[in-house]
Amino acid sequence: MLYRVEGIVIRSMDYGEGNKIVTLLTKTNGKAGVLIRGAKKIKSKHSSLAQPFTYGEFVYFRSSGLGTLNSGEIIESHHILREQLDLAAYASYAVELTDRSLQDDEATSFHFEQLKACLGALKEGKDPQIVIHLYEMRILDLSGYAPELDECVSCGNRVGPFSLSAHSGGILCSRCLGKDPGAIPLGEGAYKLLNIFRRTDMRRLGSIQVKPETKLELKLCMRRLMDTHLGLQLKSRHFLDQLDKLL
Repeated sequence: MLYRVEGIVIRSMDYGEGNKIVTLLTKTNGKAGVLIRGAKKIKSKHSSLAQPFTYGEFVYFRSSGLGTLNSGEIIESHHILREQLDLAAYASYAVELTDRSLQDDEATSFHFEQLKACLGALKEGKDPQIVIHLYEMRILDLSGYAPELDECVSCGNRVGPFSLSAHSGGILCSRCLGKDPGAIPLGEGAYKLLNIFRRTDMRRLGSIQVKPETKLELKLCMRRLMDTHLGLQLKSRHFLDQLDKLL
């Protein structure tokens, strides 16, 4: 069967002497593995379609299992995300997180639009850490693990200060901190931003200026949530952490 889809390359690997296999997150057909013959050859007209983060239209044939590319056209190459080390690190984390957190038949058009918007925001020069934390929240939400941030998950109190308990699935008020001694105290700025992340579609992200100390709080909170509920060991996140130390 012949498929014509909009897709984003979320994984690319060598196959044989001159070929590549890409994993696409498509707008209409979930995740799809596609063989691109000759993609490693310099003069191949399809080599650019096999590059990570490429957004394009892909036409491929598949009867079962792996598809084979017939033709394709780039809509947005996102070349800047491959050329700048910091952007490459953040974009790599976004696509690996997408790939590892979604089964082939779970991906929807909304997943596609969120990843497309995430890569677009990185390309546009928006704060990459904020972009990624918002995207992490979207992944948590789509996976069914978004935290409860409106009220204390233990007693329903809506008056702060609050702490984030990933284990309990949301915030705890000062009276209920004993429920989770490891809960993370939330400053006013971090709490407000977590609420914004919880409710904001990636496509609506504007420019947000965040203090360095608030960013550290956000990173700690998002890491705790991701590790508690998804528990993914991602090479791209390890590299991102190493890069952060250097920068």
